[in-house]
Order: sequence, then C-alpha cells, then structure tokens
Amino acid sequence: MFMLRLSLLLVVFVDVMGQGLIFPIINTLIIDPSSTFLPHDTPLGTREMMYGWLAGIFYIFWFFGAAYISKLSDYIGRKNGMVICLIGALAGYILTAIAIEISNYYLLLAGRAITGFTAGNQPIAQAAFIDISKDDKQLTSNMSKIVAALALGLVGGPLIAGVLSDSAIIGSYATLELPFYFAACLVLITLFSVVIFYHDASDERRKIDFGVNEVFLNLWRLRGRSTIIKISAVWFFFEVGLNSFYIYINDYTIERFQFTTFQNSMLMIVIGLSMAFSSIMLTGSLTSRFRKIPIVTGSIIVMSISIAIFMLNNNSDFTYLLVIPILVAFGVGYPVMLTLFSASANKDEQGWVMGVSIALFTLGSGMISILGGTLMAVNINLTFTAGIISFFIALILIATFWRQSDVKALDTQ
Repeated sequence: MFMLRLSLLLVVFVDVMGQGLIFPIINTLIIDPSSTFLPHDTPLGTREMMYGWLAGIFYIFWFFGAAYISKLSDYIGRKNGMVICLIGALAGYILTAIAIEISNYYLLLAGRAITGFTAGNQPIAQAAFIDISKDDKQLTSNMSKIVAALALGLVGGPLIAGVLSDSAIIGSYATLELPFYFAACLVLITLFSVVIFYHDASDERRKIDFGVNEVFLNLWRLRGRSTIIKISAVWFFFEVGLNSFYIYINDYTIERFQFTTFQNSMLMIVIGLSMAFSSIMLTGSLTSRFRKIPIVTGSIIVMSISIAIFMLNNNSDFTYLLVIPILVAFGVGYPVMLTLFSASANKDEQGWVMGVSIALFTLGSGMISILGGTLMAVNINLTFTAGIISFFIALILIATFWRQSDVKALDTQ
C-alpha cells in the first residue's frame, strides 16, 4: 500500500512540476537576445508573439485533453489513464530537449502540444486516491498527502530548472535541455511505478459513449444552470487575471531586469512556496472565520493592488518579495472558488462541474497566452494591466450576481 500511494504522489508531483520547470527556460530561449535558439536579429515583438504561442498551445491542447483523458479514465481504468498521460509527458519532455539542442521552434511547439494534451494526470490521481480510501478519515489523510505533493511539485520544477541549467552550480554539465532530460527520467520512474504497483479498484470496463464533441458539450451543459454560470463567469476572469501575471512574469523580468534562467527559477520557487503556504496554512483558518464570498472578493482586491505595485517597482531585488502577496491571495481564493463550484452542483455532477472549471481555466489561459504576446510586444506592462482589468470585471460580476439569493445560499462557513 505504501508503494501504491507513493506512485500516485509521484504522478501528482511530475504533473505539477512541469510549468515551474519550463517557463524560466522557455523565456530565456525565446526572449533573451543573447540566446542562440533564435536568430540574433529576431525582433523583440516577434519573440514575444512566438513565446505567446508556445504558452498558448500548451493550454489549448490541455483544454481538449482535459475533457477526454480524465473522463476516459472512468471507462478504461485509472491506471490506463495515468499511463497515457505519463507517456505523453515523457514524449513531450524528450521532444522539448531535442528541440532545444537543434534550435527548432516548431519541434518545441509540438512538444508543448503533446505535453498539454496529456496534462490531465492530477485529477486522475486524485480520483484514484478516492477509490482506495476506505473511509472519510483515510480520504482526508490522502488528500493532505496530495496537497504536499502539489507543494513539492511547485517548488521542485523551478529548482530542477535553475540548478541543472546553471554552470555556476554544476559547471560544464549545465545546459538548458538537461532539466528536460532529468524530468523525463522522473516521468519514466513514475511510469514504471504506476505499472508495477498501482491496480484499479475494479476491473470493470464501460463502453465509451462520448465523442470528439465532448469538450464543447461539457460547457454547453451549463445552459439553464444559472447559479453555476454565475460562479463560472467570476472564475473565468479570476483565472485570466492571475495567469496574465503568472505566464508572463518571467518574460517581464528578463526584459525589465535582465533576469537569468537561475534568477527566474528562484522567482518561481518563491511563487510555488507562497501558493503552497497559503493553501495549506491560511485557507482553512480563514474559511472557519469568514464567509466564502468576502474571501474571494478580498483575494481579488489584494491581487489587483499587488500587481499594480509590482509594475511600479524599479528594484530587481524587491521582485522576489512583491510576488508573495499576489500568490498568497491566489492560494487562498483558488480553493474557496473550487468549493463554491462544488457546492453549486449535485453530488452526481461533481466530476462534470470540476471539468467545467478546468475547461474554463485552460480556455482562458490559452487566450491570454496568445493575446499576451502581442500586448507585451507593444508594452511590457500591458499584459499585467489586462490582468488587473480582468480582476476588475470579476469584482463587478461578484457585486452584480453574487448578491443574488441562489449564490448567497452557497456562502456558508
């Protein structure tokens, strides 16, 4: 049982580590003019848009993959679902490493697309933990272990990127592709671990009864569900606001402060620790004292003000401090928003409503990734400004729709 749980925790870890690992490196490759990945005379505006597509294609393919692979695990078994995702992650990391070695942008795009489509491992692992939990006490214990794996993944990804790409730490062995080969090895170990130690709770298999239009039907089923639509609208702009900052922060620090890959990796570690601390240490305490709607509202206000202060900062050293309130506020607001999502649906609709939250998250992230590249090409502050505007829209929606009785009924301590 120990190795089974460890296998599932490894699945969560490698699933989460990816974004913190890749963003600092991709930004160095594409945005830093001293990088040899692109021709030296490539205009900054072109670099920004190329980075936007690299970030966007991951989320766009995740949008489709999340709708199919997570649901597919209900039909073909959790184990097969996790194996598919891990094979995809393995292929994506190897392609990315090769693309960096041969300086091929389109191969890099392919690697990001494959990784995105198979990025649905975390919800499958969570469902697998639910399957093996014998009672509520064991389920709570297992969920706390998942949170710990998430926190380690948030820190582990950028740590791997920073250490293995920095010649000051590991000398001549350091390269920008080495972190991806290392990540591929971790994925391979996790894959073997799942194959050997994890077995589905049931061998029963269901006939697949959904098709390629499932991703759109998932959102289409929102019609007539006004309460969930009201939650979804705020959630969409909440996520877009955060990701306008998160996806482009390494891009911003390279242009504004000439950060290296190592500095950006350390920044991502601060971001990961801030999110982990607030989700683990603050959320429970705050939700026991305050209602959910004021917590979400306060989180959005703190993020908006903090991002504005971040843009006004001219000291590179303060950058590490100024990201903390942004991600602490997000780490508090995010799980509370998911709780409202869950409360807005029936017990037999939980899988669907969580699928809606993922679909809206990936759709919004893909949109701001592609649009953000164009905005950054015009002015490096515009993408962050778009994030603040998105937060402002979320606050208007809260003031307009969350005061209505159906949403207020969900706001229990």
